[in-house]
Order: sequence, then C-alpha cells, then structure tokens
Amino acid sequence: MDIEDHHMRDAEEANGFGPGSSNGAEDDDDTGSERLVYEDDKGHDLQELALEQLRRRGLLPTGCCYDDRMKLHMNADFSPNAHHPEDPRRIHEIFKAFKKVGLVYTGPQAELPRILKECPTRYMWRIPARPATREEICLAHSTEHLAWVERLETLSTAELRELTKQFDQGRESLYVGSMSYPAALLSAGGAIDTCKNVVTGQVKNAFAVIRPPGHHAESDAPMGFCFFNNVPVAVRVCQQDYPDICRKVLILDWDVHHGNGIQNMFYDDPNVLYISIHVYQNGEFYPGKPPNPETPDGGIENCGAGAGVGKNINIGWHDQGMGDGEYMAAFQKIVMPIAKEFNPDLVVISAGFDAADGDELGGCFVTPPCYAHMTHMLMSLADGKVAVCLEGGYNLTAISNSAVAVARTLMGEPPSKMAIPKLNKEAARALAKVQAYQAPYWECMRPGIVNVPSMHSLQASRLHDVIRNAQRQMLQEKHNMIPLYVQRDHLYKSFENQVLVTPLLHASRRLLVIIHDP
Repeated sequence: MDIEDHHMRDAEEANGFGPGSSNGAEDDDDTGSERLVYEDDKGHDLQELALEQLRRRGLLPTGCCYDDRMKLHMNADFSPNAHHPEDPRRIHEIFKAFKKVGLVYTGPQAELPRILKECPTRYMWRIPARPATREEICLAHSTEHLAWVERLETLSTAELRELTKQFDQGRESLYVGSMSYPAALLSAGGAIDTCKNVVTGQVKNAFAVIRPPGHHAESDAPMGFCFFNNVPVAVRVCQQDYPDICRKVLILDWDVHHGNGIQNMFYDDPNVLYISIHVYQNGEFYPGKPPNPETPDGGIENCGAGAGVGKNINIGWHDQGMGDGEYMAAFQKIVMPIAKEFNPDLVVISAGFDAADGDELGGCFVTPPCYAHMTHMLMSLADGKVAVCLEGGYNLTAISNSAVAVARTLMGEPPSKMAIPKLNKEAARALAKVQAYQAPYWECMRPGIVNVPSMHSLQASRLHDVIRNAQRQMLQEKHNMIPLYVQRDHLYKSFENQVLVTPLLHASRRLLVIIHDP
C-alpha cells in the first residue's frame, strides 16, 4: 500500500494498532493476516475495562503511541538524490521492531482477554495519537509560528520545493511538504497524550514513537527537521491541566545534538530541569551558535537565568566518538545526583538515538544496553513516571535496536550486562567543568570544588587542617610533642602542625624520624 493511501483513511484505521494498518510498502506481502489489538470500539471498551481492573490490582502496563499518518510528512523534492535523513521510515522501523520482538500484540482479538488475565503487563498499551489543538501548541509557540506551519498545506508542490531549497541548509535545516502541518500536529498531540497518560496513572510509563521531531524548534521558528517542539508543548499542557501532581518536570535530552528549542523555552523556569547530553565541539557542532550572541547555546557555562538559574545543565562533549563510558559517567556523576535532588513529578526523555553506535550523522557509539541502563536509572525518579518521546536518530537499524532496548526496560526487563569502556580524558574534564558550573546551585555538586582563595574569603577551614590540629593536640598531651616551625613564610600555613617533634630534639644524639601520609 502506498503511503498516499493512508491519507484517505480515518484516524482509527491509520493508527498502527488498527485494522489493515500497513507496515509500509515493503512489508505488504507478510502483513495481510496480522491484526493488532484494540482495533475497534469493542476492543477499545475492553481496554478500558481491563485498565480499571489493573488499577485496582496496582498493575499498570507500558503505553505506546504510534500513528501511520505521521509518515505523511515527507520531502516535496522527488528527484533521485532527494534522500533526507529525517525519513518517514524511522518510526515505521521502530514500530515494526516492537512487533517483531513481541512488545505489541498482533494476535487474534478473541485471545486478548485470556492474555490480559494471565499477564496484564505483557504487551504495550495503546495510546491513540490525535492532533494537538491550537491552544495547546500556543502554550509553547507564537501564533505567528503556528500560522506559518499551517500555511504549508495551501502551497503548491513547486512552492514547497522552493521553500525546502531555501530552508534545507545551514542552521534552519528543514524540508517541508503538503502534509507537514497535520503530521506535526499529530506528533505534538501524541507527545501530549503520552505524557498525560503517564501523569494520571493510566499507564506506568510510555514511549511515543512520533515524528517530525521537536527539540530544535524555537517558540517562533522551525529548525533542524522540527516544526513544533513536542516535549515542551506536552510539559506545558501537563503542568496546566494537573498542577497538583505535575509541578516539577525533568527533561533529559540524550539526542547527540543540543536541544536549543527546549533550552530556550524553559531557560528561566524554576520548575523544569533541562539536562542535555550532546556533542558541542566548541559550538561548531549542530545546531551551533545562534545568530543572536545574547541567546545561550549548548555550552557548559549556560546554566539558566532568573528564577531558572541552575535548572539548565549542558553536558557538551568536546567531540564526536563518545560512547557507553562517557554517557554512564555523565549519568552517575551529573544526571542522577542532580535529578534526585530536584525530585521531579514527571520525567520526559527527549530520546534522540543519533548518538547510537552505527549512526554516521552523530558519530558516537552508545549501545542499546547503555540506553537501557540510562532509562532504568531514570525510572527510579518520579515514582517511575517516565515518558519517552522520540527525537532524532537516522540509522534505521540503530534507532530500532536502541528503541527496543528502551521499551523493554520500560516494560520491566532488567538491562543487559554491559562492559563499560575507559572514560575519555577530555570527557572527564568536561564533566568536571559541569560540576564546577553547577556547584553554586546543587548541593550534590559541591564536595571538593571550593578552591583555596574562595575558602579563605569565606573564613573556612580545610578538613585536613582541622584533623592535623586535633592530632597535634593529642600528641602534645600524650608525648609533649610540639610543632616545628617551618622557616619559609610562604610555606608555613600549608605545613602548620605537619612537623611535630619532642622537646629534647636539640640535645639528642640519635633521631628517629617517622614519615607518613597525612
């Protein structure tokens, strides 16, 4: 079935969980007999009934949001060399992988009640995608920007091609098509309902397999394959609709590119902690430095502003080539300590998989087990309320394997054992810089980072000085030992109480010198 045929179907049929849903033209031959669960009103009623039973038993499934119609956003340039990394097949391959490994039910409808009774959390639970409303989009975007994206529907093919030629270069890096607007609305709406289902306890956690991605989109402009910034829109909706149970939100962005749009939307917000792990290359790696020098980029030194100071954390690598060792170190040294101190009500992962091993665009080497371990650590926060929203990732095999690892972890499988390589020295220096910049705002970042001049200005004492003074007093009381003056003024304070002698030192013919580590 051609993708244009999906355009003619209604929302229920176009949904990947519905009847006759295509896995793409290349799969038509082997999917004719497949029927996914929840494919009609009766099936949907069964969902609600079963879900109520799960609530009473304290068992909740993992949610999954997917809709074929998001594949309708495609490049208007149909020339032989028009291939673009933000390919409609990205979400298709992920969802196909979910089905292949048994995360999504594909069997007969009649078997479902028995399966749910025996194992309520065996399969992912359907979260239907729906278009975001204008009001929801405008919680994060200007009305002018919404109107610009909406206008794409009215343009001719020639106009769309010309616009793509204009935008698909440099920092904008965007292609447009006649279905870009409805697909972008579905992507944002899918993120919204994924997060809402997690917040309200309809599911324990969820994965939104959505496109076009969002984290580069600014409040007033599209950018970097992105039209609407899905995660900020979803976070704003949840904070607005559920202020009592969703006040503080952690957004963890592990896409290889800095999420400039998310950063700028929450830069002065004290209730949203944004942590981005990305390649920075001194501002040379995409998205690079913004045209306005007053706008912060992905540099480590940019920590937020106003009431939101300390709530923006950039872990920017010096170069590509980072892998499991660097990402696990970032999580253990920076991400998790700060996240626990922040204590969020909801965790949203901006899950780009372009840092995955095999993605040539990202040039990094993060493995599926590493993504699983990072997900597992984040699941210890916010009572396990974790919503994963797809961002980038352009190698179809790498993105599918990584997404499956994350989904399996969300569903309760323990992460695979992994060998952690040695930490890159430059990456270690970057993590130390992050700690230093964030130390004024987070207790967990402070040990060991106060320098001596700052200590003196605070009239503070170093711990080893306190210990040595106590040792001097003890040795003086027991053995009448006294400190020996070091006759160099610039060294005296450093070695005070470090050299102790008995009173008969000058009269003794034999000396016993004991040297030991402090």
